Amino acid sequence: MKALLGQGKLRREYPDQPLVGVGAAIIDGSRILLVRRGQDPGRGLWSIPGGLIELGEKVRDAVLREVKEETGLEIQIERLLDVADSIFRDEQERIHFHYVVVRFLARPVTTLVEPRSDVFEAKWVEFNDIARFPLTEGAEKLVRTFLGSGQHRVEV
Repeated sequence: MKALLGQGKLRREYPDQPLVGVGAAIIDGSRILLVRRGQDPGRGLWSIPGGLIELGEKVRDAVLREVKEETGLEIQIERLLDVADSIFRDEQERIHFHYVVVRFLARPVTTLVEPRSDVFEAKWVEFNDIARFPLTEGAEKLVRTFLGSGQHRVEV
C-alpha cells in the first residue's frame, strides 16, 4: 500500500485516528463472494473483499481496485449499502484497530476468482451455505442485515 500519514507509514495497529476503508458485497445470483483474510484483524476468518483507501483515491475507485487486487475480479458497483464502524480493543481496552468501512453492493463483470494480495482464499458461496463459514463480525452483521432482509438483490 502506498498510503502515507504525514511523513511516516500508515499505522494500522494502535492508530492515532480511524482509517477509512471500503468493502464490496459482490452478488452473483444466489451466491456471494467471500475472502478468507490473510492479516489482522480477522486473520483466517471469511469476509467480503476490501481494504483501505489510498491518499488521493476516490471511494468507488478504491473498492474497484481492492476487489481486483484481492480476487482478480472486475465488478460493477450497484449502490452504497452502508458505512460501518470496525473497532477492536486489546486486553487493556486500548484501541488496537479502528476502521470506518464504506460498503457497497456490487455484481461481477467477470466471475473467475483468483485469490491474491492479502487473502488466503476467495470463493463463491451459496447464500444457504454461508453458515458453514466463520465470518468476521462485520461480515456476519452484513449478512444478517442485508441478505436476511432481501436488500442484496441487484438489477441485471
